[in-house]
This record gives sequence, structure tokens and C-alpha cells, in this order.
Amino acid sequence: MTIRIKRVYDAPSTADGSRVLVDRLWPRGVSRARADLDEWLKDVAPSPGLRTWWNHDPDRIDEFAVRYRAELDVDPTAAVAVARLRSLVAANARAGTAITLVYGARDPLVNHARILGEYLEATRTAPPAASPPAAGPPAGEHARTSPGSLPAGTPPTP
Repeated sequence: MTIRIKRVYDAPSTADGSRVLVDRLWPRGVSRARADLDEWLKDVAPSPGLRTWWNHDPDRIDEFAVRYRAELDVDPTAAVAVARLRSLVAANARAGTAITLVYGARDPLVNHARILGEYLEATRTAPPAASPPAAGPPAGEHARTSPGSLPAGTPPTP
């Protein structure tokens, strides 16, 4: 699974794979054509209150990360958006392509897209293992059943 992050103001490239805008607000001065997005998931962005509290202050990035991850875990609207994002990540992984979380902030280290990418990596679940075949009675033996459910001529198991 390759999750990248990239500023919306940087030119799109084929290496981006699917491009998903993860900002709540549309970035200023960028047309939809120039953004070249596959999807816009507003609800995966931090809440307006959290975004306002943080104000992209580098000194608050650690506390912001804790609060943002908590929002992603408990907010039902965010959970739906995260589930959609996970399905996009999985589809791209199956296709062998990257997914790029696109954001508008100036700093590539102090932004919520980086934290979101780390969150997705840290909370991803391994694909379910193939289940073993149902265990039945050993060959030549019958399971304990009532006499009426056995094929004709089969003696019941004691």
C-alpha cells in the first residue's frame, strides 16, 4: 500500500495514482481541472473547531495529531469518509498503484494529510486469512445425529 501526500499547488503526475483532496475547504486559486482529482473527501479533514484551534502552529502539531486521530476514531461522519478512503487505498493496492492525499497547506510536515496518512498506515488491518474447511467427522464415521436424520440403513452413532 503506497500512500503519498502532495500539495494541490504542485503539478499532478502519473506517479500520484488516485488523487484525493482531504481538505474541508477548496484550495484558493486552483481550478478543478488543474487539481486533477479523483475524489474530494471533505469529511476526513479536521473539524472546523480543531482546525481553528491548531491554526497550523508547529508547536501544537503533536497535540493536534492526538486530537485529530481521536476525531477520526469517534466522529461518525469522519468514520464514513475514512472507510471510503480505506476502500480507495485497497483498490489502488490491488491495482498496484499509489494513492495521493492532496492538501493545500504550505508545510509538507505540518499538515493534517501527513497525520491522516500515518493514521491509515497504523490502523490498517491485515486481510482476513482464508478460513480452513469445516471440520467434519473423520472419514468413515458419522456425526452424532438423531436416528431419524440418518440415511436409510445407517446405524446411529452411540
